[in-house]
Amino acid sequence: PRKLVTLFKGGMTMKTVVERYHGLGNDYLVFDPNKNELKLNQKNAAMLCNRNLGLGSDGILEGPFIGEKHMSLKIWNPDGSIAEKSGNGVRIFAKYLKDAGYVQKKKYHLQTDGGMVEIAYLNEDGSRLRVSMGRLSFWSDEIPVTGERREVINEDMVFGNMFYPATCVSVGNAHCDIPMDEISEELARKIGSVSETARYFPERVNTEIMKVIDNTNIAIETFERGAGYTMANGTGACAAAGVAYKLGLTGNKVIVHMPGGNLQIEIDNDWETYMTGDVFYVAKISLSSEFTEKLRAL
Repeated sequence: PRKLVTLFKGGMTMKTVVERYHGLGNDYLVFDPNKNELKLNQKNAAMLCNRNLGLGSDGILEGPFIGEKHMSLKIWNPDGSIAEKSGNGVRIFAKYLKDAGYVQKKKYHLQTDGGMVEIAYLNEDGSRLRVSMGRLSFWSDEIPVTGERREVINEDMVFGNMFYPATCVSVGNAHCDIPMDEISEELARKIGSVSETARYFPERVNTEIMKVIDNTNIAIETFERGAGYTMANGTGACAAAGVAYKLGLTGNKVIVHMPGGNLQIEIDNDWETYMTGDVFYVAKISLSSEFTEKLRAL
């Protein structure tokens, strides 16, 4: 990692600066603690993400935190809770690390709360990346899902007085996937707003409704835990691809189609999952002193 410059001189407070990126319409703010004095917490993170009172975002990527061997990041949901892992978030953060000069290697490891991921840049500017997202698990105690230890495959679950055939999986965070003949944003919102806090999921859950197009293509609509409906979800794409493969509906290599765009997902024999996709830099944003003080007071 590069040497960090001194940020504070003579007791002066630096401006708070964040960077905006998006991956397939899933937009994040990058907050670098090495360049900002402000300390994030649940309340001010939620304020920053608020689309009416703050900047608006599907989440905040805080980091890098620089360790002896690896860099790490913390992922904030729009409600101020912590997300273990985000596929779009990880790709965006990797792009920021390259843009900001923290990394020069073409391949390296990054620590998330949901486990280590391996990142590989596929082009010079780092806008297209392949990420090893970790091993999928369908075991109830690893997702988690309540009840005896089992693989949660095609179980009838009740959301809003309706039965749905749910398959649940962990990608370092919890997902509930429901194959359907037709999917829509409206239906994702209807099911996801109930399933997120359903009794089956002690730590809440991300929900994907999934339509299988053919052996190499699926489509999903996503309702994220702590974020609500989003145009794209990287871990959700990995989860849905894994579920489709587990159920024998597709092969192990699929393109996942989402309203914000597509991701290529590949699953190996050990259920290790690889995600390939693009991210885009949008802007550097300098917060006003007045707004920074409001955030500091929360």
